[in-house]
Amino acid sequence: MWKDQVLEEIEQIREEHARSFNYNLHAICEDLRKKQVTRNRKIITQPLIKLPS
Repeated sequence: MWKDQVLEEIEQIREEHARSFNYNLHAICEDLRKKQVTRNRKIITQPLIKLPS
């Protein structure tokens, strides 16, 4: 089976990042938000989509 080395590297980086926060989603998102601000990147937000009940 063919392997994409770039995707494998991205997956490895994401895994290491998540592990560094003990897979705590809240902590991971907070860290990513802080990085966006400190790197002066444009933050794109979208409204939540309401799903039919």
